[in-house]
Order: sequence, then structure tokens, then C-alpha cells
Amino acid sequence: MYSKILIANRGEVAVRIIRTCKEMGIKTVAVYSDADGDALHTEMADESYCIGGARSSDSYLNMNAIMTVALNTGVKAIHPGYGMLSENPEFARMCEQNGIDFIGPDADVIRKMGHKEIARSIAISAGVPVIKGSDILEDVAMAKTSAADIGYPVILKARAGGGGKGIRIVRDESEIEDAFNSVKKEAAASFGDDALFLEKYLENVKHVEVQILADKFGNIALLGDRDCSVQRKNQKLLEECPAGCLSQDLRAKMYDASKRLAKQVNYSTVGTVEYLVKDNEFYFMEMNTRLQVEHSVTEMVYGIDIVKWQIRTAAGVRLPDENVSSYNKKCAIECRICAEDPVSFLPTGGEVSLLHVPGGPDVRFDCALYQNCVVSPFYDSMLGKLIVSSFTREEAIRKMKSALSELVLAGVNNNRQFHMRLMENEDFISGTYDTAICQKV
Repeated sequence: MYSKILIANRGEVAVRIIRTCKEMGIKTVAVYSDADGDALHTEMADESYCIGGARSSDSYLNMNAIMTVALNTGVKAIHPGYGMLSENPEFARMCEQNGIDFIGPDADVIRKMGHKEIARSIAISAGVPVIKGSDILEDVAMAKTSAADIGYPVILKARAGGGGKGIRIVRDESEIEDAFNSVKKEAAASFGDDALFLEKYLENVKHVEVQILADKFGNIALLGDRDCSVQRKNQKLLEECPAGCLSQDLRAKMYDASKRLAKQVNYSTVGTVEYLVKDNEFYFMEMNTRLQVEHSVTEMVYGIDIVKWQIRTAAGVRLPDENVSSYNKKCAIECRICAEDPVSFLPTGGEVSLLHVPGGPDVRFDCALYQNCVVSPFYDSMLGKLIVSSFTREEAIRKMKSALSELVLAGVNNNRQFHMRLMENEDFISGTYDTAICQKV
């Protein structure tokens, strides 16, 4: 097992990883930007080093600076968290070349599954259902021809990246040219890769994902599923485990498909396969080759520290023959608490003037906040994740309402009230909601 790990990230996920490392007896090295000198993860780690300016490109995405710290501190592995460099095959390769384990799958797997059109072809070869789509689009003319063949509406996608960027729905040919040019520009700016492709756009769908844990010996454990359909502009806002929309037959088929896909690419450590579900059918979207923000709801239901097993499998520990988790037939809900204007939903910043965290059985608030900390405008707007679990979904909803009402977070505008309204929404309460629910809340 590793004696020391560098966390190449910040905020909530860095704190989350440090806590698990402490429990495992592993020393931690934090890196931080000029804007994060007083950040919680820098105080919790055994060692902390500034690696550059406030912008992510100058610090948390500065691979050379991070690697310099890693080599100078003698770490045996780097945990990338999520976002930042977590799905960057170049960084994973750099770790490998310097004799440092990247806590994730190998660089080749990240590269293949990070390019959506390659991932799509791999899914097809593994017998996983996919939505009708196109090859990489050479120009607007090819986009128009492909869209006509697929049938409107279509969705224009960047082949790289994620996080809801580089995606545009196109409902008729008159929208193709503007969409093509704008998505291409956004993809180039966000991911350094402007290649695009098209898929058929499905209306009124569920977004469901399957959690995978795999070791380096070909053993794969499936840790259930999550419903991630509460989204605004393709950004997830709430997740629940398990996904109540799945029949047992559909769930079994989805699990089997996920395992086949993982075996097809020789996957190891933690990953997630994402699907669209409509009319008792499911279709492959993408594979996230990293820890997910929403791993916490699975932990609440399955009684497992996913980060701990991610570290173990990266270190070469074999999964046991028996289940690594104990499914306790609970239901868990996670609300992402984000710093945003309650009317425009634009990201905000500020100083946390008052903070009270909810408590009680099976209530968890994962964050990097503390009294009088400053929320920087330079990074992702997520402040924390409020997670609850109970033995029925109805009880979990009531518990989340109680936890939200107890949460006090003053000084920074946030979306707590949105989640309160969501807990009262009839479609959400009934479980019949789909990816369009935020338009009704």
C-alpha cells in the first residue's frame, strides 16, 4: 500500500480523499493555487505546496508543476479527484513515465473512453446498445447530411470533455450552422479538441449510471445504479441511489452491458458507465474513467468507502471473492449545493459569514467550507453535497427536506431553495420525472 499520496485537486474532493487517506494511514501532499492559500485541504494535508496562480491553467492544470512537487516529496501515487486532470491521458502517462501510480485506469483506457466516438465504437463491439449517430463531422455540410439521415431532433457533441460543455440540441436544419460553429468554438476553448459528432436526441429520458469497481486482475464489482436526471444545462444537480425507474429485468441487462464494456477495455479502479433510459430501453452515453461527484449516494446505500477501494485497486490489491459492499436496501439522495444567483443561476462568490451543517442519523454534508472562508470565483461553483439515506425513498425525501431546512449557509448565494422546491415537486415525489424537470421547478 502507498505510504504517501499527492492529491492533484482542491475543494470538497481533496478533503474527501485526505479523510480516507488518514483512515488508511497514508500521508498526504496537497497542492494549491494563490487563491487557495487558506483552503481547508491545505490545512488537512500533511504537506502543502503552492503551484501557481489563481487560474486553473496556472495551477491545478499545470502538469509540470504538480509532477515537480510529486517527485520532490517522494509520493508513490497521485489521486486526481474529479474534474481537473482526472481524465487527462497525458497526465496519466506522465505519472507512469516518472514511476508514480496514477489512481485511475491506465492512460490508454482514459484516451479511448475520453473520445466519445471511440467509446461509442467500443460499446458497439461489446454489444452495448447505442443511439443512432454519425462519424466525426468534417464541416457544416456533413453535419446537415448526417442530421437528415439520423432524423431531427439531434444532439451535437464534442468528442472530448464533459461537465455539460460542448453539447447543443438541434431541432431543424436552420439551426445546424450556428450550433456547429458555436459548439466547435466552445469545445476548442474548453477541451483543446474541436472535433464534433451527432447523435439522435431523445426527449423525456432518464439519465442513469452504473458504478464500477475493478481490480488489475480482471475482477469487476458492480455497485448499483444512480438516477442523475435532475439537470440544468446538462449539469447534474441531484442524484439518487438506486434508480427507481429501472425494472429488475432492465437493471440486470444494464449491469451485464456495463460489465462487458469494462472487460472490453480491461478497466481497473473506479469508473461509471452512463446511459439514457427510455421506454424500458437503455442506450450508452459515455464512460467516466474517474471518481464521480455522486459516488457518495452509492456509499450511503452500499456501506463502502469507494475512495478507499479506488486507492487499493490502483495499488494492485485484488478484489475479494465475496462482495466488497453490503447492499442494505436503503435509498439515498444527494443535493449539490452550488454558489449561484437564485434568479439567474449564474455562479457567485463571497465570504461564508454563517455556517450550520445538518446532522442526525444517515445525514452527511461533504464540503470544504468553514466559517469566514472565501468562495473563489475562479473554480467550479459547487460548495458541497448534502446526502441523506433511509429505508424508503419517501423517507429519504422527508429527511432531505429536514436537512435542507436545517442547513444555514449565509454570505454566499446558493441553490438551497431550489432543492427545497424540488422536494415538493409532484413529478419528483412520484419518481416520474425526467431530464426536463428543472424547467418545471
